[in-house]
Parts: sequence; structure tokens; C-alpha cells
Amino acid sequence: MIKKFSAYFTVAILSAGLVLFIHARVQSNNGKLLISSGQQSNVPAAFTSGSGMLPPDAFIVAAEQSMHSVVHITTAAKRSVYQQSPFDLFDYFFGNPAPRAPQSNGPVPLGSGSGVIISEDGYIVTNNHVIEGADEIEVGLHDNRIFKAELIGTDPSTDLAVLKIDIKGLQPIQFGDSDDTKVGQWVLAVGNPFNLSSTVTAGIISAKGRNINLLQQKAGNFAIESFIQTDAAVNPGNSGGALVDLRGNLIGINTAIASPSGVYAGYAFAIPSNLVKKVVEDLVDFGVVQRGFLGISMGSVDDKIAKDLNLEKVEGAYVSDVQKGGGADDAGLKSGDIITKVNNKPIKTSPELQEIVARYRPGDKIQVEFIRGGKLSTAYVTLKSRDNATRLATKEELSKSTKGIVQELGVELEALATADARKIGLSGGLQVKKVNEGIIKENTTIKEGFIITGVNNKAVGSLEDIEAILKASRGEGVLIQGRYPNENGTRYFAFGF
Repeated sequence: MIKKFSAYFTVAILSAGLVLFIHARVQSNNGKLLISSGQQSNVPAAFTSGSGMLPPDAFIVAAEQSMHSVVHITTAAKRSVYQQSPFDLFDYFFGNPAPRAPQSNGPVPLGSGSGVIISEDGYIVTNNHVIEGADEIEVGLHDNRIFKAELIGTDPSTDLAVLKIDIKGLQPIQFGDSDDTKVGQWVLAVGNPFNLSSTVTAGIISAKGRNINLLQQKAGNFAIESFIQTDAAVNPGNSGGALVDLRGNLIGINTAIASPSGVYAGYAFAIPSNLVKKVVEDLVDFGVVQRGFLGISMGSVDDKIAKDLNLEKVEGAYVSDVQKGGGADDAGLKSGDIITKVNNKPIKTSPELQEIVARYRPGDKIQVEFIRGGKLSTAYVTLKSRDNATRLATKEELSKSTKGIVQELGVELEALATADARKIGLSGGLQVKKVNEGIIKENTTIKEGFIITGVNNKAVGSLEDIEAILKASRGEGVLIQGRYPNENGTRYFAFGF
């Protein structure tokens, strides 16, 4: 009996000692401070560097640092609106959907989402899909004040938008470096799910460089997706909110979820903060995004490509085609090259390459490391715009009227008669009667007789349809879909406009 008591007593003493040791370690860590983006943080250096123990107040510090910078956005339209189709790819987005039934008595609520304050004088970043189609935008601050917002600019290619409210003295969020984030790192998602303001959830980064083909419906082949994937709980209304590290610094804008039910199922996706910062700066400074292009078609290296080219690793971006007169062409890049680094940043997939290049403007020069014939080489590429210019475009140049907009394509179109359309299994479309000099001839292989059935995944049946879509796509990508009368399959052609 005495022996058993002694054993229990010994275990108790050791347990108490262990608890005191842990407590002492945590207490000693709490005295350390980190400095990030010019601000002090109470998160212990031992923890944030990936070693040490999680202090009890780590999440509290990050939440308090970021919550005041996250806003609640509500939108309304002056016209009748309808709910999106439940099969629309954009149902992956968090933004609350519009009402099912059309309404026209006064402004119609469109939905709600979140946004992040990025300047003391009222600039706010959110998702494009949160404010898309809105005539009225309201921003609710953390202290419950509400302001009307002005739309400064949008970028469908990244699903970002910038708003401005007329107030000063706000607490902007501090930008972190999304390149430095690691898989397994703790993060917080801050937003307004289900209209529940200032909600904070925790999780880890579960993957980086994710491309889920979410933005192609709006931006075609010019969509830029290299998302940070996280398992922090996010739901409708979180869209446009902040993904922050344990310093409370912004590392991403929450944008989408993958869910069979439309609510949290374990996977969410955020736009990396380094890309967000560049897009926001362009929209504020120029009113449009000044995006540089390599001038290549590409894909991620897979096992087959790696074996065919005797690559040591199955990673990198495979150059499948080089645009004549583009930056890559001028620098000597060729089809078959494997891009492995840009400005010393490793490239493992084509989405990563897209995201890094999208941080630069036309005229910027970047260092590209690539493999050709088993040898590592370096090229210096001067990025160009979609029309192969190195100068920055003005907002006016990208906002031309629709007068002659179809003529810019260089094609003569004629609406397909209903009877003729039915004979070949179509409901309508525009048939190409003649191909002249212009964008279509320079960038596609479309020939006379081709029937355009859709542009940017929207059906077209008249010249008015295509002009309206092209006007909205000015400065972005255009995806044309259709087929020839004697074919069954659909063909797709993409180009800049």
C-alpha cells in the first residue's frame, strides 16, 4: 500500500514540475516583442519563427490587431435583380446571393460581404463579386458607424475591387509578405459571415498556389489564380475579409470556398497579399490595373513532361508557345523551356508564375531562370501589355465607347436566323461573314462561317449583345465560344482587349 502511494506521489510531483516548467517557458516568452511593418507585436518571437510553444494570448493579439481594420459591406441595386443560377460556378464565392424574385420598389438588396481598410483616409479593398452590379454600397465599421462608399475600381482577373469612404483617422491593416507564409502556419479569418459582424476563426494554411478555375467565367484565360488555401471556418459574408497571420498582418483576401452545400466544409481560398497590394496600388493611382505579360502560353510541369525532358524535379512552368513580339520572344525564350525562377523566387507551377508576373507592370524588367536542353539559363524579360506595348495605359484608353467596337475585332457579323440555328442544333448566334485586319485575325484562327454563340460565357444573339459584353471587358480578357456549322464540338478562342 505504501509503495503504491509512493508511486502516485512521485507521478504527482513530476506532473506538477512539468506544469511549472511549461508555465515558466510561456511566461519567459511573453516578454519578447516582434516588430513588423513598423509596428510592435506581442506575439513571441519563439512562436512566430516556427519553434517554441503557442502562448495563450497568440490568437487574441492577432484578432485585436486586425478586427478594427475589417468592415461589413452591404450592397443594393436600383433595378430588378435575380438570384444566380445554383449551378453557376460563382456560387463558390462567399457573397450572399441576390433575391430569387425580381423587385423594383426602391433599391433592392443585393447581398453582403466584408472588406479591409488599407489606408487611414478611407480606402478599402474587397472582392469584385461582392460589389458587382451594385448601385449603392454601404460600409459598416467595427465601431458600428456606417458610410456610403464610392467604387474606385475593379479587377475581374483577380476578383478585387477598391472602395473609398469619406472619413479619416481609420486604422489600416498592416500588409504581410504572402511569399513568406508556410503550409501548416496558423492563420485567422476575419469577416462578417451571415451578417455576424467582426467574426474571427482560426485554422492553418493547408496549401499554396491553388488554381480552382474559379475566375475564368469572368476573365477567361487572363484570370489569375494562385490562392492560399486554409481550413479556417469561413461562410457566406466572409468574402472580401482578411486572412491574417499571428502578428495580425494581412496575408490574403478571403475569396472563395469549395463546398457541396454552400457553407463551411473545410476548404477556403484567399488571394495572396503581395498580389492584392499591387492591384490596389494600380486601381488607386491609375484607376485601372497596369499588368505586365511575359507573352507566353504555359502549363505546369507534370510527370510526363519531366520524363520527356529528363528533369530532376516535377515542377516548374512549361512554355508551350511564345507570342511573337512579346517580352519573352524579345528575350529569347522558346517553346519547350521550363521556367524555374522569377527574380530568384522559385516557380513550381504555372499559377505561381502567373501570380508573380502579375505583380509587375508593362516596362518592368524581370530575371527569368529556365531550363533548356538540360541546362540552366537566365534571361532578362521586359514585360509588355496585352498589345505588346511597354508604356502604361490611361483609364481613358481602356474605357473607349462601344462605337465601332465590333469593327475593332476586324470581323463582319450577322445574326443567325432562328430556323438556320435550329437546323444545326443552336438556339442562336452571330455568324462571321468576313474576317478583315484586326484583333480576331491577329490573335485567333477564326475563319468565315464560324458561329459565335457566347462571349465570356454569356450568350449572344445580336450585335447589341456582343457590344455590351465587349464594352464591359475593355482592358480585360475576352473568351469567344462557338463552332462551325458542320461541327458538333465547341471551340474557344481567348485574347486581350
